[in-house]
Amino acid sequence: MTFSRTLLSTLQRDLAFLLYDVLDVEALCAAPPFEGQGRETFDAMIAAAIQLAGDAFAPHAAALDAQEPHWDGQRVHLIDAVGEALAAYIEGGYMAAAFPEADGGLGLPYTIHQAMATAFTAANPSTAAYPFLTAAAANLLRVFGTAEQKARYMAPMLAGRFFGTMCLSEPDAGSSLADLRCRALPQPDGRYHIVGDKMWISAGEHDLSASIVHLVLARLPDAPPGVKGISLFIVPKHHVDAAGQPGAPNGVTLVGLNHKLGYRGTVNTALAFGADAPAVGELVGAPHQGLRCMFHMMNELGSWSYEIN
Repeated sequence: MTFSRTLLSTLQRDLAFLLYDVLDVEALCAAPPFEGQGRETFDAMIAAAIQLAGDAFAPHAAALDAQEPHWDGQRVHLIDAVGEALAAYIEGGYMAAAFPEADGGLGLPYTIHQAMATAFTAANPSTAAYPFLTAAAANLLRVFGTAEQKARYMAPMLAGRFFGTMCLSEPDAGSSLADLRCRALPQPDGRYHIVGDKMWISAGEHDLSASIVHLVLARLPDAPPGVKGISLFIVPKHHVDAAGQPGAPNGVTLVGLNHKLGYRGTVNTALAFGADAPAVGELVGAPHQGLRCMFHMMNELGSWSYEIN
């Protein structure tokens, strides 16, 4: 499947109407973060995104549904086209397009980023899930992470070396987050051992990146009941040094794969934290404020959020 020329031109026309006639996005160029940008820049980026979506994402959408990810007991397998499309996406600068230049981004308005995202979602929602989850996780860390966490985890995510997930649901607690039982046990070095199971975790295991940054909701020993007792933790697939380089595996174990209608091509996992080895995590934000932090990511993903987790 490829985008037809008619569809390409229609998408560009519709986005132009929404951006310039309805939203007046050019007015943003009067604000200091976007000075020097304008419609010419926006149109060029959107046109390039639509072209990339048509060339690299759309052609393997049907094949990915037909040959969905599978696990052989050792590793998860995906068709090669997924990695090739994501490498082109990262090379084009789309992962960090809406992030400030100081963070390695392009500094584009978020509205323009979302306009570009429309093309990738339309072309292949299963493949688009990986970078969209990653960018949303990185944006959460940009707002709530410490300087060290941003350097160690956010920067590699924006560079496309690490990918990200959101770990909310559990086997016995789907959308009822008040019933989460995953525990975070404090350690002498200030970090935590995460113990528990997570279910329906999109992009939870793959070889598409050097590591995976799991953002995990869990409870501290002194947590009050309900959603007011939820904290948020970074739990990487691999231990990461101060320079952002992955090392030995962390205690995150793949238990099995799930298969979700509409996202058959996105790896969806059941994960066990701390089952075979300690799953070491870092607190993000304040204790018992994890759901507030996680909503930053969930709101970015919009109505998509519970579907991909």
